[in-house]
Amino acid sequence: MATALWDDTREPAKGGFWASGHTPTLVAAFLYFDLAFMVWVLLGPLAPDIAKALLLTPAQKGLMVAVPTLAGALLRVVNGLLVDRIGPKRSGAISQIIVIAGLFSAWSLGVTSFAGTLALGVILGFAGASFAIALPLASRWYPPEHQGKAMGLAGMGNSGTVLAALFAPALARAFGWNAVLGLACVPLTLVFMVYMALAKDPPGAPAPRSFAEYLSPLRQADAWWLMGFYAVTFGGFVGLAASLPIYFTDRFGLTPVQAGYATAACVFAGSLVRPMGGALADGIGGVKALTAVFAAAALALVGVALAGGFVPALALFVCAMLALGTGNGAVFQLVPQRFAAEIGVMTGLVGMAGGIGGFYLASSLGLAKQYAGSFAPGFLIFAGLALVALIGLQAVKPRWRANWGTAAGVRI
Repeated sequence: MATALWDDTREPAKGGFWASGHTPTLVAAFLYFDLAFMVWVLLGPLAPDIAKALLLTPAQKGLMVAVPTLAGALLRVVNGLLVDRIGPKRSGAISQIIVIAGLFSAWSLGVTSFAGTLALGVILGFAGASFAIALPLASRWYPPEHQGKAMGLAGMGNSGTVLAALFAPALARAFGWNAVLGLACVPLTLVFMVYMALAKDPPGAPAPRSFAEYLSPLRQADAWWLMGFYAVTFGGFVGLAASLPIYFTDRFGLTPVQAGYATAACVFAGSLVRPMGGALADGIGGVKALTAVFAAAALALVGVALAGGFVPALALFVCAMLALGTGNGAVFQLVPQRFAAEIGVMTGLVGMAGGIGGFYLASSLGLAKQYAGSFAPGFLIFAGLALVALIGLQAVKPRWRANWGTAAGVRI
């Protein structure tokens, strides 16, 4: 049965969504998340230049862009625990300092080997783990009926992947790809200062618990289902965001800058609809929204595998990203309804699953290209995973609606 997320000791705010929470914190969470995601996928837009300089194989390129997603996935659990222990604001401050220091060190010392790119990828994982901080920071300020919109707006920070795709290749062409690592420290530092000024820990934070208690949601099947669904929606989104620059340059011979623009168009579509996905799920229910998401994503990815030209492939990627972005918002409309009392750790666990999905997709595309000579098998397998998620969703739908959907008092 769901537990109330909203602090019942306070009077419910009147005036709708904006009056029901803390707007400066929501803005701070968005900016932190946005810039963190920008650097989390930074190796993707830079991959064509890095691969050329370091003579990387397709499999190495795939692993290079996948490591930040895996590191971010594992660190999201750590951050989820840290949020419930010391609060989201301080957790976010620590993470931002680590990323800024890591990028500055990589720029000043230089990255000259494949192993060096993997080490940098681990550092960038701290940026990807921002997910487990920014969403609870914003979410805990808002009542259940506005969870989809609050987490969708904060989660729209994944639009930072657009900034990386748009600007990183052009800056690399002008100053060299290693210089981009140092240049990224400038906006990160500015956002850090804004974050410290605006963000405020929400009231009603849960009392610290033991490690076993933190992981207690894993004893419930619903947690695994939500993690699996997010592994497809967010895993598809971030895996494509990291891999498309490589795909467009290798498959269609685009320059890194052209590939960056094409990637930005796809990523922008997925980022734009995330809050819409949350709002849609608030209106019609997360299950209905996800049903359409998984079907559309599977069809689009099958189409990508069969596409023979750049224009149809780009159009299908945009469709896939629209579906996956909507799914990201829909999953996180469901999470706080079922696991309100464990929202910190569940954000970390579900986010971890999403990162693992992204690691799988990005690395599998590189392996498919190297050993099968085509990216198509990677896309087809991931489309199959979307269909598996769709079948699983239909299996749990009756129980969810009969049990915790009614208890939460919102559409499921």
